[in-house]
Amino acid sequence: MAGTVEAADLKGGRLRVAILADMTNFDPQQFSTVNFPLIKNLYDSLVEYAPDGKVVPSLASAWKIAPDNKSVTLTLRKDVKFHGGTPFNAQAVAATLKKAADPQKGKNVYATMSFIKDWNVVDDSTITLNFTGPAPERQITDLLQFLCVIDPAGIDTVETKPAGTGAYMLGERVVGQRIRLVANPNYWREKEPIANEVIFTIFSEDAAATAALESGATDIIYGGTSRSAVRLKDSGYQVIQGPGPLVQVFRINSTRGPFRNEKFRQAFNYLMDRKGILKVGYAGLGEVVALPWAPASPAFDAAYNEKYAFNIDKGKELLAASGLSPADMSNWKLLVNGSDESTVAISQVVQGSLGKAGVKIELDLQQGAEFIDALLKGRFDAVFGAVGNVQKFPTRVATNSIYRTSNNPILGTPHPHPEYVAAIERVNTTFGPGADVKGAYDNLNRVLVETAFAIPTNSYDVGLIVAAKNVGGFTLDIDNLFVARTVGFKP
Repeated sequence: MAGTVEAADLKGGRLRVAILADMTNFDPQQFSTVNFPLIKNLYDSLVEYAPDGKVVPSLASAWKIAPDNKSVTLTLRKDVKFHGGTPFNAQAVAATLKKAADPQKGKNVYATMSFIKDWNVVDDSTITLNFTGPAPERQITDLLQFLCVIDPAGIDTVETKPAGTGAYMLGERVVGQRIRLVANPNYWREKEPIANEVIFTIFSEDAAATAALESGATDIIYGGTSRSAVRLKDSGYQVIQGPGPLVQVFRINSTRGPFRNEKFRQAFNYLMDRKGILKVGYAGLGEVVALPWAPASPAFDAAYNEKYAFNIDKGKELLAASGLSPADMSNWKLLVNGSDESTVAISQVVQGSLGKAGVKIELDLQQGAEFIDALLKGRFDAVFGAVGNVQKFPTRVATNSIYRTSNNPILGTPHPHPEYVAAIERVNTTFGPGADVKGAYDNLNRVLVETAFAIPTNSYDVGLIVAAKNVGGFTLDIDNLFVARTVGFKP
């Protein structure tokens, strides 16, 4: 059981969870933070990671990487059924891979499929994935962990109707209000799930969710703010921080306006008051970063934090070197998620810092679905948005829209920064005895700050869990997704 942090004789019942935003859809390949409460409850991955990064079996009971690293053969569990009653098998894995490999249907998983050439179904419980060339072991297991298997019969309707093997099934959804999950009576993990029912109630404000927890109307807040978590911890509530933080990134549409100018973009490496952003937006919970890696990533390099520390004067030098006029430099808007208090606060910090450098901008506040649509389709000049998978194999960063190397919804095709695409490919192909792995990481880091189409500011805890004292059995997911199957009530 990967990541279970508490072994106790827990009781079942109705688990009440407060969340701060409604989900996008039921497709597990739509890896948006608003879907994090549901993905690992409705679906299972082929493998999982323990909090320490060790790979553990899930739907795949075993896997064998070929000696030349050009393929992996999976042995699948034989005792699993989808919620609809059909058996889980290699054909279902193949159907899920086909969806993931489609640039339109694969969504956030599509980029991770870039090294997959094809696959062969050997029999009902065996499938081989073939690669375009030798692949690092961690790149292979990252894909297997990222891939939640979907019932082939439900692939075409998965956005509106879940089709997984998970510990819970959909009981009810009232858009904008609540989502009710009921225990899967045929779940394959023994003695799980513990809770008979999980009810996610959607609160429009963090303060309302906090009040519900303090009054006993809810048992858990998932995905609340760092500031509230700090206050509630001081009041005696449990605060659970997982191993999978996000990195907040100032995303730049380098195909628009002044951002076409490389020197102008590079100036933003110095114009981010990262310490101020971390304090104002996240109550200091997290780390300042100038690269898109959590500190646990093998590509993390703390030296960049000092080299690109907040420095208005250095930023001004690059602004001057851009040759742009003050009017040109200010001819853009910063898109802001008006529904998120932290994002509004950090955007105001940046607006103030830029003003000191002579760049006067407006904040374009948009709400809910309107903001998400603009974010995912690249209809912005610049915007703050979190990126995930930053604690795993470095090229997993390319699963995030702004960092995609192909079919990038913001920067387009072909990618306007081919040196970045080449740097990602170098990391993917540098492994084995005698390989200059560090050199590949160093090259990628250099390219990231020079191309400057995305400026990281800090890591922070997505999926913070704040819980009442009588709740236990939390499983720490490597991506900080909420896992309800092991959670129950203390005697």
